[in-house]
Amino acid sequence: MTDQSPQSTPTPHAYLAELFSLEGRVTLVTGGSSGIGRAIAVALARAGASVVIVARREQQLADTVAELTELGCRAAWVAADLGTREGVRAAADGAVEAFGEPDILVNSAGINIRPPMDELTEDVWDITMAVNLEAPFLLGQRFGPGMAERGYGRIIHISSQQAHRAFVQSGAYGASKGGLESLARSQAEAWSPRGVTSNVLVPGFVLTPLNARLQSDPGTVAALAARTMIGRNGLPGDFAGAAVFLASPASAYVTGHSLFVDGGLSVH
Repeated sequence: MTDQSPQSTPTPHAYLAELFSLEGRVTLVTGGSSGIGRAIAVALARAGASVVIVARREQQLADTVAELTELGCRAAWVAADLGTREGVRAAADGAVEAFGEPDILVNSAGINIRPPMDELTEDVWDITMAVNLEAPFLLGQRFGPGMAERGYGRIIHISSQQAHRAFVQSGAYGASKGGLESLARSQAEAWSPRGVTSNVLVPGFVLTPLNARLQSDPGTVAALAARTMIGRNGLPGDFAGAAVFLASPASAYVTGHSLFVDGGLSVH
């Protein structure tokens, strides 16, 4: 009979660490001081990664890093405006100064200005594309090749239902997120043969500051919850497990994929 003593059988903890541990990895999370980005930053840090968060508001950044430090995690922050190419480059340079070149890039920063289409101005279009699409492109160009050279990389984008269907005035926002999902597939095509995956998390309606305007209408909030199969709207913490999976060794054969974390809203 084969010996199955504890000395010869890996513990569940060791097996899960082999699959999902991010020890020794460096992560950059844009929009990491609030909402979904913050939840992901906390999750990746607690899974072992050194995390640099990038956003505009210094107090929120400092508060998030303080929370992570209290949890025993390694974390740093960079305040930057991702609405300009200069701001994106400054953010990238500042992030590298903290812990070195990132192995994991999470593009969660987003801008959500959605006037009716016939009131959509060029200025709103430009800033939406700059933050939601161009910044992820520039950061991918900055860090993707290095990940490929090292043989390990994970790029995770946060998209939207509006990339797949039009509702609640999708406008420029929906167009930017549709482009973001196409960007993920292009990055996957370019770098996955060298160990870099690129994937997308697609939220439903999530109770975050980004959706504050819609949350001011209780009827809309209730109607959106009723469209899910679970019967509630999303919370930032719902993305923790999916983000750890996509950042970890366990997802090595998953790339160019859009994973819906939406309570079934998209198929109901």
